[in-house]
Amino acid sequence: MADAFENILGQPKVREFLRASVVSERVTQAYLFVGPAGSNKTQAAYALAQALMCPKGPRGPRGGSCGACDRCGRILRRKHPDVRYFAPAGANGYLVEQVREIVADTALSPIQADKKIYILDRVDQLGASAANAFLKTLEEPADDVVMILLGRTRESVLPTIVSRCQVVPFRHIPASEAAGIVAQNTGADPAQARQAIEACGGSITSAVAFLRAPGSERLAFRTRLFSDLAMLQRADDWDVVEMARALVEASKAPLDEVRASQEAELAENADFLAKSAIRQIEARNKRQLSAKTSEYLRQTTAMVRSWLRDGLMVACGTPELVINTDVRDSLVALFSGADAAVIAAACSKVDECERALAYNVSPETCLDTLLFDVREVVHGSGRTD
Repeated sequence: MADAFENILGQPKVREFLRASVVSERVTQAYLFVGPAGSNKTQAAYALAQALMCPKGPRGPRGGSCGACDRCGRILRRKHPDVRYFAPAGANGYLVEQVREIVADTALSPIQADKKIYILDRVDQLGASAANAFLKTLEEPADDVVMILLGRTRESVLPTIVSRCQVVPFRHIPASEAAGIVAQNTGADPAQARQAIEACGGSITSAVAFLRAPGSERLAFRTRLFSDLAMLQRADDWDVVEMARALVEASKAPLDEVRASQEAELAENADFLAKSAIRQIEARNKRQLSAKTSEYLRQTTAMVRSWLRDGLMVACGTPELVINTDVRDSLVALFSGADAAVIAAACSKVDECERALAYNVSPETCLDTLLFDVREVVHGSGRTD
């Protein structure tokens, strides 16, 4: 029978290690999950949280995932107030003040469960000053706290952090295998699965959510984005500005549903929670909205990069290597005989756009600039040289 760890797709050794640790009650209080982007570290962190927090226990039905209790459901939806997710708040990593707030939060009692789980993403962006504010808590966390840190490689994380954690390595999942996993879990064909993975920066879990979005909203946005990119060669400056504005608005549209769900959940529980607990939930909801906004913007830039990458394949005379096969004819019409160096330079503009977004530059300004750069490629004037 499936348990909480079955959702850790493509990582059989990690599944077995975490499952055995929970069942044998040999769970440590600080983990460091290391692996490349798309290796399902975040999903594994939530699976471990679910297994640890299910009130029926790891030896109960489905080993930490009873599938029926409210706690399991909230963690699956990533809405449990005692499972906290954090990402770097600064453009260059975690801020010292951000880490101090996390440390202070660990001293507070759980809101609904008997323990709290803290998931800290991209801890390779935890600098020395921020790490120093965190070391004592990591070394001696409260009895009801479990810390799960996520990073790209063991070497990229400060040694003082690594030495205080149980390191769990995640393997790179080959593209063909990843597409097969996504296809199996969504019913999509392999080509569409690969396209979703490209749109989600290699993340299998995000690709599954991308394909399962209500009303196929993410797929519709992808279609619109690729159509707009193809039309750039005929767009004047005002067209580009309006296109950027509309795309930013469309990319944020799913946030309305997220916000409404958060408000409904808070209203449902407001009568049973202290004011301090309500403030904690409101802060968590704000973090979730910020994370979702960043995720949708990253998907937008990832799709632009994927489209340009396919254009590069066409320009190099290898259209059979195009990933976005549903727009291959359009790509061939636009990029056959194009200058591959110019297209490669445009790809670097996507990286610049993502760095600007990380510095909290206006998303509309970032996308506006990127579309102007891409227009120069498809129009042929070579501004990106």
